Amino acid sequence: MTDRVLTALAGGVLTATLNRADKRNAIDIAMIDALTAVLSQADLDADVRVVALRGAGRDFCAGMDLNELLASADHTLEQNRQAALHFAGIFVRMRRLPKPVVALVQGRALAGGCGLATACDLVLATESSQFGYPEVQRGFVPAIVMTMLRRAVGEKIAFDLATTGRLLDGTEAAAVGLASRVYEDADFEEQAGEVLRVLAEASPSALAFTKQQFYQLDGVSFEDGLRLGADVNAVSRSTPDFRAALAAFLKK
Repeated sequence: MTDRVLTALAGGVLTATLNRADKRNAIDIAMIDALTAVLSQADLDADVRVVALRGAGRDFCAGMDLNELLASADHTLEQNRQAALHFAGIFVRMRRLPKPVVALVQGRALAGGCGLATACDLVLATESSQFGYPEVQRGFVPAIVMTMLRRAVGEKIAFDLATTGRLLDGTEAAAVGLASRVYEDADFEEQAGEVLRVLAEASPSALAFTKQQFYQLDGVSFEDGLRLGADVNAVSRSTPDFRAALAAFLKK
């Protein structure tokens, strides 16, 4: 067992806390394994409606563990490729999980940590938080996380962030599309908690269909997107959640 990621389930929300506050929650192999296990747990547990990802201490996540990165300079090309794919597997699991994954970002979300936040379905941030990809300043490349970055903010802003390493505060991150919502630091827990509550109380099947269709639209033509929407629309009408929710609404 590892204590790299702590979990707590309450009100349908599984809170997963990156637990290396002394290292600014830097991502190492043990944390990747722990996150993978948490996402598998969330997928199988019907009591989990939403996953909330946050960091212990003052920061969300400062990126990859620099000691592990330095040691990897002596590994073979294939060993490093497999390690990178192991990290990328977290993003695939997040995308495929039929439940919302919400990043709660306080403090710094940098490099791989910024990618981890961006890979979540929603990003809730404090005004004082910091987002950025400073890899180039360390002779490295934001290679894995660039896939999420480019999709989130578009070409020009993504290229700027990836090549200059400049940092954005929470308000700036929301303006370019890295954060979904930004709150004053003093109100963050209350406001973020309300968003999580709304998601946890929503129809699980409706959320699952919405998330699946949303990401399937990547690279799909306009007409194919409409056809996909028609398929999802038809299937969603047959769910118990649909019948119950619509009947309850009509009785009001």
